[in-house]
Amino acid sequence: MTENPNANGDERNGSAVPAPRDTGGEVIRVRKGMFGANNGGDTSGYGGLIRTVTLPGAASRPYGGWFDEVADELEGALEEQDLLPANAIEKTVVDRDELTFHIAREHLVQVARTLRDDPALRFELCTGVSGVHFLGDKGRELHAVYHLRSLTHGRIIRLEVSAPDSDPHIPSLVAVYPTNDWHEREAYDFFGLIFDGHPALTRIMMPDDWQGFPQRKDYPLGGIAVEYKGAQIPAPDQRRSYS
Repeated sequence: MTENPNANGDERNGSAVPAPRDTGGEVIRVRKGMFGANNGGDTSGYGGLIRTVTLPGAASRPYGGWFDEVADELEGALEEQDLLPANAIEKTVVDRDELTFHIAREHLVQVARTLRDDPALRFELCTGVSGVHFLGDKGRELHAVYHLRSLTHGRIIRLEVSAPDSDPHIPSLVAVYPTNDWHEREAYDFFGLIFDGHPALTRIMMPDDWQGFPQRKDYPLGGIAVEYKGAQIPAPDQRRSYS
């Protein structure tokens, strides 16, 4: 039986079927019901459903395929810059056949520049940054996930950085990857992540005076009035009912 190549072009062992998230990893929340309603509002019939929200834990070596080569080269390049890899890389995760380095935010720029410039790594392109909000991940509720692609070597990895709700500051990567300009503005607009050093960190979708960040998990789902060039549409719970 032959092995199937993965999405990055390497042959790797194992099945492509995702592993259950309730085994190992880091449990950050227990959800009850189909939609997480906890005030008696779950009418789905699945009110008794209970499941855990788990973040994948750190992987152990060997990671497999070219993952070990990238990890070794990154750690060696950081040591050459007098930066201990353990201080910069909080954990390395291999999950769903993808490689993710969790980076301490104070070392993000140096790690990104190393990944871009080292000849054995050459991750020349960052295709964007995605914001994530985990209410149950206490002390690191806000996450920024960067998707890096090596055009030279045909590889894809991710960097993940976390920050608490109380201090949502992350260094900007625009100086390293200029294409991140608009992506960082969008992550700021929707999640409230503040990218220090960004050349013009302003809202990109919402009005400049909008209160709050709509894609945070604690953002209210209803009861918000909508304005259109001076005209105001009442909030859903204040509109006239025709039924």
